[in-house]
Amino acid sequence: MEHVKKPEWLKINIGTNPRYTETKRIVDTHKLHTICSSGRCPNLGECWGKGTATFMIGGAVCTRACKFCNTQTGKPLPLDPEEPRRVAESVRLMKLSHAVITSVDRDDLPDLGAAHWAATLSAIREMNPDTTVEALIPDFQGREELIAQVIRTHPDILSHNMETVRRITPLVRSVARYESSLKVIRQIAESGITAKSGIMVGLGETPGEVEETMDDLLACGCRILTIGQYLQPSRRHYPVHEYVTPEQFRLYKETGERKGFAKVESGPLVRSSYHAEKHLLK
Repeated sequence: MEHVKKPEWLKINIGTNPRYTETKRIVDTHKLHTICSSGRCPNLGECWGKGTATFMIGGAVCTRACKFCNTQTGKPLPLDPEEPRRVAESVRLMKLSHAVITSVDRDDLPDLGAAHWAATLSAIREMNPDTTVEALIPDFQGREELIAQVIRTHPDILSHNMETVRRITPLVRSVARYESSLKVIRQIAESGITAKSGIMVGLGETPGEVEETMDDLLACGCRILTIGQYLQPSRRHYPVHEYVTPEQFRLYKETGERKGFAKVESGPLVRSSYHAEKHLLK
């Protein structure tokens, strides 16, 4: 496939400030993994400059090999039992009013990492009672009892990303399936916790397919949707099919809100946790 040239609106200036430097120091000192770094997020400079970061628990190595993701894949190390405390302490040191936690997939573990998830969210709550918490979880292979472990910690927002439309899912996701991800969203919504999801565009989907995904999510009770441009992390990853225009992103936002989402964050540089603190529903 012919290489698609990156447009001007996707070129960013990282920049640093004292808050960025302090955030980086805390992340490095506490040996934390962030999806900001491992996912090569284009908003890293902005978010770290405001003192926000999305913590990635369960180690830095994922057991899956999705074709869109830059996170290292392979055989992970054993879980670090001190990680829940370190993450909770870092949330306190950063004085975060809203903390976002995600993880690698840990298909190597009997409980797929669910207990570690619960321990981390509980530690954050205990050490930071005034901090709101958003958890961006994997599909836990669709095992409802494992998802329930996370639900019982009562995060303010519980998110699981669809990543893409139905047709493209088997092309870029190594294990997760479209229908199983919808089931995760439904279980979250039925628990009474605010359900959130995100997709990438520019993988070859049509606007009609994006709208179909919106409808499927709404039917499962999803309240918040993020839509961002897929950026190919390296030449071995799935190629960018197109760079979606800012105008099309604006149309997606308007369409999603008209269909019934409480909040839609849609733009070329939007990622799952971008402006996450604004997604809390009253």
